[in-house]
Amino acid sequence: MDEERKGQEIQELSEGTEPKYLLRDRDSIYGEEFRERIQAIGIEEITTAPRSPWQNPFCERLIGSVRRDCLNHVIILGESHLRKILARYFDYYHKYRTHLSLDKDAPERRPIQDAKLGEVTEIPEVGGLHHHYERRAA
Repeated sequence: MDEERKGQEIQELSEGTEPKYLLRDRDSIYGEEFRERIQAIGIEEITTAPRSPWQNPFCERLIGSVRRDCLNHVIILGESHLRKILARYFDYYHKYRTHLSLDKDAPERRPIQDAKLGEVTEIPEVGGLHHHYERRAA
Protein backbone atom coordinates (compact mmCIF):
# COMPACT_ATOMS: atom_id res chain seq x y z
CA MET A 1 0.00 0.00 0.00
CA ASP A 2 2.85 2.37 0.85
CA GLU A 3 4.49 1.81 -2.55
CA GLU A 4 1.14 2.47 -4.24
CA ARG A 5 0.83 5.82 -2.42
CA LYS A 6 4.38 6.78 -3.42
CA GLY A 7 3.55 5.94 -7.02
CA GLN A 8 0.43 8.14 -6.89
CA GLU A 9 2.45 11.05 -5.49
CA ILE A 10 5.01 10.70 -8.26
CA GLN A 11 2.17 10.48 -10.82
CA GLU A 12 0.64 13.69 -9.44
CA LEU A 13 3.99 15.44 -9.80
CA SER A 14 4.42 14.24 -13.35
CA GLU A 15 1.20 15.93 -14.47
CA GLY A 16 2.83 19.30 -15.12
CA THR A 17 3.17 20.62 -11.57
CA GLU A 18 6.67 19.35 -10.93
CA PRO A 19 9.41 21.81 -10.02
CA LYS A 20 12.32 22.29 -12.38
CA TYR A 21 14.99 21.74 -9.71
CA LEU A 22 15.34 19.83 -6.43
CA LEU A 23 17.93 21.30 -4.07
CA ARG A 24 18.85 18.70 -1.47
CA ASP A 25 21.60 17.77 0.93
CA ARG A 26 23.59 14.55 0.79
CA ASP A 27 21.47 12.63 3.30
CA SER A 28 21.46 8.88 2.68
CA ILE A 29 17.65 8.90 2.80
CA TYR A 30 17.75 9.92 -0.88
CA GLY A 31 18.47 6.46 -2.27
CA GLU A 32 18.94 5.31 -5.84
CA GLU A 33 15.21 4.65 -6.33
CA PHE A 34 14.38 8.22 -5.27
CA ARG A 35 16.96 9.69 -7.63
CA GLU A 36 15.74 7.54 -10.54
CA ARG A 37 12.13 8.67 -10.01
CA ILE A 38 13.13 12.34 -9.84
CA GLN A 39 15.10 12.03 -13.08
CA ALA A 40 12.22 10.16 -14.73
CA ILE A 41 9.91 13.12 -14.13
CA GLY A 42 12.46 15.56 -15.50
CA ILE A 43 13.49 17.28 -12.27
CA GLU A 44 17.12 18.34 -12.15
CA GLU A 45 18.74 17.32 -8.87
CA ILE A 46 21.21 19.71 -7.24
CA THR A 47 23.11 18.60 -4.15
CA THR A 48 24.76 20.88 -1.64
CA ALA A 49 28.37 20.48 -0.57
CA PRO A 50 28.99 18.01 2.28
CA ARG A 51 28.43 19.43 5.78
CA SER A 52 27.32 22.82 4.44
CA PRO A 53 23.85 23.69 5.81
CA TRP A 54 24.52 27.37 5.04
CA GLN A 55 24.08 26.57 1.34
CA ASN A 56 20.32 26.30 1.83
CA PRO A 57 19.63 28.91 4.54
CA PHE A 58 15.90 29.30 3.91
CA CYS A 59 15.22 25.62 4.42
CA GLU A 60 17.53 25.44 7.43
CA ARG A 61 15.78 28.43 9.02
CA LEU A 62 12.32 26.90 8.51
CA ILE A 63 13.41 23.52 9.86
CA GLY A 64 14.96 25.21 12.88
CA SER A 65 11.79 27.22 13.55
CA VAL A 66 9.59 24.12 13.31
CA ARG A 67 11.89 22.23 15.65
CA ARG A 68 12.31 25.04 18.23
CA ASP A 69 8.73 26.35 18.20
CA CYS A 70 6.87 23.06 17.89
CA LEU A 71 8.53 19.65 17.81
CA ASN A 72 10.82 20.19 20.82
CA HIS A 73 7.69 20.64 22.96
CA VAL A 74 5.47 17.79 21.75
CA ILE A 75 5.64 14.01 22.04
CA ILE A 76 4.74 12.60 18.63
CA LEU A 77 2.63 9.43 18.79
CA GLY A 78 2.82 8.40 15.14
CA GLU A 79 2.81 9.63 11.55
CA SER A 80 -0.82 10.79 11.52
CA HIS A 81 -0.30 12.66 14.80
CA LEU A 82 2.82 14.33 13.38
CA ARG A 83 0.90 15.40 10.28
CA LYS A 84 -1.89 16.92 12.41
CA ILE A 85 0.56 18.77 14.65
CA LEU A 86 2.51 20.12 11.67
CA ALA A 87 -0.69 21.18 9.87
CA ARG A 88 -1.80 23.12 12.96
CA TYR A 89 1.65 24.63 13.40
CA PHE A 90 1.88 25.78 9.77
CA ASP A 91 -1.61 27.27 10.02
CA TYR A 92 -0.42 29.22 13.09
CA TYR A 93 2.91 30.05 11.40
CA HIS A 94 1.25 31.62 8.36
CA LYS A 95 -1.72 33.32 10.04
CA TYR A 96 -0.48 34.52 13.42
CA ARG A 97 3.25 34.07 14.09
CA THR A 98 5.12 37.33 13.77
CA HIS A 99 8.13 37.55 11.46
CA LEU A 100 10.78 40.24 11.86
CA SER A 101 11.34 40.38 8.09
CA LEU A 102 7.64 41.31 7.68
CA ASP A 103 7.79 44.16 10.24
CA LYS A 104 6.40 41.85 12.93
CA ASP A 105 3.39 40.82 10.84
CA ALA A 106 2.38 37.34 9.72
CA PRO A 107 2.68 36.13 6.10
CA GLU A 108 -1.12 36.34 5.83
CA ARG A 109 -1.66 40.02 6.60
CA ARG A 110 -3.97 40.91 9.47
CA PRO A 111 -5.99 44.09 9.87
CA ILE A 112 -5.27 46.33 12.83
CA GLN A 113 -8.07 45.88 15.36
CA ASP A 114 -9.64 48.97 16.86
CA ALA A 115 -9.79 49.18 20.67
CA LYS A 116 -13.57 49.72 20.36
CA LEU A 117 -14.03 46.11 19.26
CA GLY A 118 -13.83 44.83 22.83
CA GLU A 119 -11.53 43.06 25.23
CA VAL A 120 -8.39 41.26 24.09
CA THR A 121 -8.97 37.50 24.10
CA GLU A 122 -6.27 34.85 24.13
CA ILE A 123 -6.90 32.06 21.61
CA PRO A 124 -4.85 28.85 21.89
CA GLU A 125 -3.14 27.43 18.79
CA VAL A 126 -1.36 24.11 18.20
CA GLY A 127 -3.06 22.51 21.18
CA GLY A 128 -2.22 25.42 23.50
CA LEU A 129 1.48 25.46 22.64
CA HIS A 130 1.11 28.92 21.07
CA HIS A 131 -1.55 31.63 21.26
CA HIS A 132 -2.80 34.53 19.24
CA TYR A 133 -4.83 37.47 20.49
CA GLU A 134 -7.92 39.13 19.10
CA ARG A 135 -10.31 41.79 20.27
CA ARG A 136 -13.79 40.38 20.78
CA ALA A 137 -16.97 41.82 22.15
CA ALA A 138 -17.63 40.75 25.74
